[in-house]
Amino acid sequence: MEPSVVEMSWTHLRGETALLVPRAVSAAMILAGFWAASAVTVALVERLGRLRALDPSLTRLLARASRVTLFAFGVVTALGTLGIDVKALVTGLGLTGFALGFALKDVVANTLAGVLILLYKPFRNGDHVEVAGSTGAVLDIDLRYTTLHVDERTRVLVPNSTLFTNSIRVVSAERAEGEQPGPGVP
Repeated sequence: MEPSVVEMSWTHLRGETALLVPRAVSAAMILAGFWAASAVTVALVERLGRLRALDPSLTRLLARASRVTLFAFGVVTALGTLGIDVKALVTGLGLTGFALGFALKDVVANTLAGVLILLYKPFRNGDHVEVAGSTGAVLDIDLRYTTLHVDERTRVLVPNSTLFTNSIRVVSAERAEGEQPGPGVP
Protein backbone atom coordinates (compact mmCIF):
# COMPACT_ATOMS: atom_id res chain seq x y z
CA MET A 1 0.00 0.00 0.00
CA GLU A 2 1.31 3.42 -0.98
CA PRO A 3 1.64 6.16 1.64
CA SER A 4 -1.01 8.81 1.45
CA VAL A 5 -0.32 12.44 0.69
CA VAL A 6 -0.88 13.29 4.36
CA GLU A 7 1.65 10.69 5.51
CA MET A 8 4.19 11.97 2.97
CA SER A 9 3.60 15.54 4.13
CA TRP A 10 4.13 14.60 7.79
CA THR A 11 7.30 12.70 6.90
CA HIS A 12 8.57 15.70 4.94
CA LEU A 13 7.65 18.07 7.78
CA ARG A 14 9.50 15.91 10.34
CA GLY A 15 12.57 15.84 8.09
CA GLU A 16 12.53 19.61 7.62
CA THR A 17 12.03 20.14 11.36
CA ALA A 18 14.97 17.86 12.08
CA LEU A 19 17.10 20.07 9.84
CA LEU A 20 15.69 23.37 11.11
CA VAL A 21 16.09 22.77 14.85
CA PRO A 22 19.92 22.52 14.80
CA ARG A 23 20.08 25.58 12.54
CA ALA A 24 17.79 27.52 14.87
CA VAL A 25 19.88 26.56 17.88
CA SER A 26 23.06 27.56 16.03
CA ALA A 27 21.50 30.87 14.98
CA ALA A 28 20.42 31.57 18.57
CA MET A 29 23.93 30.79 19.82
CA ILE A 30 25.47 33.05 17.18
CA LEU A 31 23.08 35.87 18.10
CA ALA A 32 23.86 35.37 21.81
CA GLY A 33 27.58 35.39 21.02
CA PHE A 34 27.34 38.65 19.11
CA TRP A 35 25.22 40.15 21.89
CA ALA A 36 27.85 39.16 24.47
CA ALA A 37 30.63 40.51 22.23
CA SER A 38 28.76 43.80 21.90
CA ALA A 39 28.39 44.05 25.69
CA VAL A 40 32.13 43.42 26.15
CA THR A 41 32.96 45.95 23.43
CA VAL A 42 30.73 48.59 25.05
CA ALA A 43 32.47 48.01 28.39
CA LEU A 44 35.88 48.32 26.71
CA VAL A 45 34.93 51.51 24.87
CA GLU A 46 33.58 53.06 28.08
CA ARG A 47 36.71 52.06 29.99
CA LEU A 48 39.02 53.45 27.30
CA GLY A 49 36.95 56.64 27.24
CA ARG A 50 37.44 57.08 30.98
CA LEU A 51 41.16 56.24 30.79
CA ARG A 52 41.72 58.68 27.92
CA ALA A 53 39.48 61.32 29.58
CA LEU A 54 37.25 61.53 26.49
CA ASP A 55 34.05 63.50 26.59
CA PRO A 56 31.25 61.31 28.05
CA SER A 57 28.87 62.04 25.16
CA LEU A 58 31.55 60.98 22.66
CA THR A 59 32.18 57.79 24.62
CA ARG A 60 28.45 56.99 24.71
CA LEU A 61 28.17 57.59 20.95
CA LEU A 62 31.09 55.27 20.21
CA ALA A 63 29.73 52.62 22.59
CA ARG A 64 26.26 52.71 21.00
CA ALA A 65 27.69 52.60 17.49
CA SER A 66 29.80 49.56 18.33
CA ARG A 67 26.82 47.80 19.97
CA VAL A 68 24.50 48.43 17.01
CA THR A 69 27.15 47.42 14.46
CA LEU A 70 28.01 44.16 16.20
CA PHE A 71 24.36 43.28 16.78
CA ALA A 72 23.51 43.99 13.11
CA PHE A 73 26.33 41.68 12.01
CA GLY A 74 25.00 39.10 14.45
CA VAL A 75 21.48 39.28 13.03
CA VAL A 76 22.71 38.93 9.44
CA THR A 77 24.98 36.02 10.41
CA ALA A 78 22.18 34.28 12.34
CA LEU A 79 19.78 34.67 9.41
CA GLY A 80 22.40 33.21 7.08
CA THR A 81 22.84 30.27 9.48
CA LEU A 82 19.09 29.63 9.33
CA GLY A 83 19.45 29.22 5.60
CA ILE A 84 17.95 32.55 4.60
CA ASP A 85 19.60 34.22 1.61
CA VAL A 86 20.96 37.42 3.12
CA LYS A 87 22.40 38.89 -0.10
CA ALA A 88 19.21 40.85 -0.80
CA LEU A 89 19.02 41.96 2.85
CA VAL A 90 22.61 43.21 2.86
CA THR A 91 22.10 44.96 -0.47
CA GLY A 92 18.91 46.58 0.82
CA LEU A 93 20.65 47.70 4.01
CA GLY A 94 23.47 49.19 1.95
CA LEU A 95 21.08 51.09 -0.29
CA THR A 96 19.05 52.25 2.71
CA GLY A 97 22.21 53.43 4.45
CA PHE A 98 23.26 55.32 1.32
CA ALA A 99 19.86 56.99 0.98
CA LEU A 100 19.72 57.92 4.68
CA GLY A 101 23.30 59.20 4.58
CA PHE A 102 22.48 61.39 1.59
CA ALA A 103 19.24 62.66 3.14
CA LEU A 104 20.88 63.33 6.51
CA LYS A 105 24.27 64.50 5.23
CA ASP A 106 24.20 67.76 7.22
CA VAL A 107 23.29 65.97 10.45
CA VAL A 108 25.96 63.34 9.82
CA ALA A 109 28.54 66.03 8.95
CA ASN A 110 27.76 67.97 12.14
CA THR A 111 27.89 64.82 14.27
CA LEU A 112 31.20 63.64 12.79
CA ALA A 113 32.65 67.14 13.15
CA GLY A 114 31.43 67.16 16.77
CA VAL A 115 33.15 63.83 17.40
CA LEU A 116 36.40 65.17 15.96
CA ILE A 117 36.15 68.43 17.91
CA LEU A 118 35.53 66.52 21.14
CA LEU A 119 38.37 64.15 20.31
CA TYR A 120 41.03 66.70 19.27
CA LYS A 121 39.84 69.58 21.49
CA PRO A 122 41.02 72.56 19.40
CA PHE A 123 39.18 74.75 21.94
CA ARG A 124 37.51 74.21 25.30
CA ASN A 125 34.66 75.62 27.33
CA GLY A 126 35.50 79.20 28.31
CA ASP A 127 37.75 79.88 25.32
CA HIS A 128 36.86 82.90 23.21
CA VAL A 129 36.46 81.97 19.54
CA GLU A 130 35.79 83.77 16.28
CA VAL A 131 34.47 81.71 13.38
CA ALA A 132 32.43 82.49 10.26
CA GLY A 133 31.20 85.85 11.55
CA SER A 134 30.32 84.59 15.04
CA THR A 135 32.28 85.63 18.11
CA GLY A 136 31.84 84.56 21.70
CA ALA A 137 32.96 82.45 24.62
CA VAL A 138 32.40 78.71 24.29
CA LEU A 139 29.62 77.62 26.66
CA ASP A 140 29.09 74.05 25.52
CA ILE A 141 30.36 71.65 22.88
CA ASP A 142 27.74 69.13 21.78
CA LEU A 143 27.80 66.50 19.05
CA ARG A 144 25.71 68.70 16.73
CA TYR A 145 26.66 72.27 17.56
CA THR A 146 28.77 74.48 19.78
CA THR A 147 27.11 77.16 21.91
CA LEU A 148 28.83 80.55 22.08
CA HIS A 149 28.00 83.14 24.75
CA VAL A 150 27.93 86.58 23.12
CA ASP A 151 26.44 88.69 25.92
CA GLU A 152 23.99 88.30 28.81
CA ARG A 153 21.02 87.92 26.46
CA THR A 154 22.58 86.33 23.40
CA ARG A 155 23.81 82.83 22.63
CA VAL A 156 24.88 81.65 19.19
CA LEU A 157 24.64 77.99 18.14
CA VAL A 158 27.34 77.27 15.56
CA PRO A 159 27.07 73.97 13.67
CA ASN A 160 30.13 71.83 14.29
CA SER A 161 30.72 71.35 10.57
CA THR A 162 31.17 75.14 10.31
CA LEU A 163 33.72 75.04 13.11
CA PHE A 164 35.50 72.13 11.51
CA THR A 165 35.69 73.48 7.95
CA ASN A 166 36.40 77.19 8.60
CA SER A 167 39.39 78.82 10.18
CA ILE A 168 38.89 79.61 13.86
CA ARG A 169 40.56 82.25 15.96
CA VAL A 170 40.87 80.90 19.50
CA VAL A 171 41.85 82.94 22.52
CA SER A 172 42.17 80.57 25.44
CA ALA A 173 40.44 81.45 28.68
CA GLU A 174 43.81 81.50 30.47
CA ARG A 175 45.38 83.97 28.00
CA ALA A 176 42.26 86.10 28.04
CA GLU A 177 42.82 86.58 31.77
CA GLY A 178 46.30 88.04 31.22
CA GLU A 179 48.60 85.03 30.85
CA GLN A 180 51.61 85.79 28.66
CA PRO A 181 52.12 83.58 25.60
CA GLY A 182 54.97 81.12 25.59
CA PRO A 183 58.00 81.30 23.27
CA GLY A 184 57.08 81.21 19.59
CA VAL A 185 53.40 82.00 20.28
CA PRO A 186 52.22 85.40 19.01
